[in-house]
Amino acid sequence: MTLREPPVRTHFAHVPPNWFATVMGTGILAVAAHGLGSGAALTVLSVVFWLLACLVYIGVIAATVMHWRRHRDAARAHLRHPMIAHFYGAVPMATLTVGTSTLVAGVHVIGSTAALAVDIVCFTLGTLGGVATALLIPARHLLGRAGDPAVPDGPKQNRPEPFGGWLMSVVPPMVSASAAAVLAEAFDEPGARRALLVIGLAAFVFSLVLAVPIVVSVVGSLVTRGPGPTGLAPTWWIVLGPLGQSVTAACLLTHVATGVTGAVTAGVLGALAYGYALTVWAAAVIWIVVATLITVWSVRRGLPFGLTWWSFTFPLGTFVTGSSAVAATTGHTEFAVVAGIGFAALLLAWGIVAAGTVAGIVDGSLLIAPAKVRGTLGR
Repeated sequence: MTLREPPVRTHFAHVPPNWFATVMGTGILAVAAHGLGSGAALTVLSVVFWLLACLVYIGVIAATVMHWRRHRDAARAHLRHPMIAHFYGAVPMATLTVGTSTLVAGVHVIGSTAALAVDIVCFTLGTLGGVATALLIPARHLLGRAGDPAVPDGPKQNRPEPFGGWLMSVVPPMVSASAAAVLAEAFDEPGARRALLVIGLAAFVFSLVLAVPIVVSVVGSLVTRGPGPTGLAPTWWIVLGPLGQSVTAACLLTHVATGVTGAVTAGVLGALAYGYALTVWAAAVIWIVVATLITVWSVRRGLPFGLTWWSFTFPLGTFVTGSSAVAATTGHTEFAVVAGIGFAALLLAWGIVAAGTVAGIVDGSLLIAPAKVRGTLGR
């Protein structure tokens, strides 16, 4: 009897856009730490995770470039894939996260001028890229397109089932909304702050209009069909992303409006933001409970490790930033306490997922497409 040779790994053969979620999940720690306060320990944590996010970002970009150069057919297949394609939204979100974390944390290392320049570039690229993914990916994979083998146009039961990953392509503009508010604070000129306020509000509404029907569809699928495959359990946390991010954006944009609009306009925006933030924050808490129950259920059935585990990080990070923003807006310290607890959970989640990712890179398990994915990419 002869032993079967292990499969030969080809470098950069499988570099899906999911890898950019590692940047998101790392950079959000820098932003969340900054939002918790100005203590020395938090500042150090913020800077450390900013540096890590930048290093990971550079590494993932390099790997993606090599993937497109050496395995162009596989890269194009990711765009056609009904599940993987949505994760192209991670690319602009990673870029926006690096930009914002540079402005709030990297400023302590590279100075305010350089940090502002980096954020402007990242904000511009991330916002344009986010609009592109929000328009193009859902149009291709959710609305359907005749003749596309990745989006069946046959019977309804043959179409892809709703899952949390659908939100990845439409959330980037909401990240731009909060990023615009943070960037506006770096300018003294009312004109620049007003322009960023308009961009932020437009991005907020744009993302909200696209995300709401998807959230309804995904939640409806959970109610009628259950949590689905065990391996996709972490993606249910993605639903928390637009909730926490929109709370963050609503509160931060209100602060910007106070200084660049009239008292009446600022008052109206403030009242709307206050009501929206509290309502959605409560919904986010409920969803954390739901997602936790799904996770526990999946772990008991043997939840395999994969890049989807990074879904435990960025969405939870947006809840932390949202809670901190609500605390700053309302003055209620209870939200700050929740933000602190959430940050501790975020640190724990990041540590577990980061360790699993490093192990997966070392043993090569994350560098090879899973069997089910290989089959669909080969179509």
